[in-house]
Amino acid sequence: MALGRSPGGGAPWLVLALALLLFTQPAFAVLPDEMLKDPAMEARARTLSQELRCLVCQNQTIDDSNAPLARDLRLLVRERLKAGDGDQAVLAYVTARYGDFVLMRPPFQANTLVLWLAPFVVLLLGAAGTALWLRGRRSATGEPPPLSPDEQRRLAKLLGGDGTP
Repeated sequence: MALGRSPGGGAPWLVLALALLLFTQPAFAVLPDEMLKDPAMEARARTLSQELRCLVCQNQTIDDSNAPLARDLRLLVRERLKAGDGDQAVLAYVTARYGDFVLMRPPFQANTLVLWLAPFVVLLLGAAGTALWLRGRRSATGEPPPLSPDEQRRLAKLLGGDGTP
């Protein structure tokens, strides 16, 4: 039997492909015991969780992280929503406790300039370093300077010659 062909058609391969697609979907760390019973409130909590950074992982939202602190923040968001806070009030509460770094998109202000400008500074330094490296390589490709008479004698001696240039 040829590879990729099955007596029943292509159904097994199609099922395998669909299963692989399902498993490649992002896995959310929100556990069933964290979810709110009200679907509208849970949707708000999920939206807010996408705005907040896991302070342990730093490159994930609290919704995506399995870290205990991320779980605590997810529960805190849900508690604030149950208490009747609006979305901005919840974000303000979390920001007041953890600082602007907890926001996935921190505001552009004096105390967050480093967060906003650091990627550009790193890119500029990388470009400058690459330019210097390329310039150094161009100048290093020239002919090496000729050997001095003393170096020629030492080389001839090492190679077994008589030492005269």
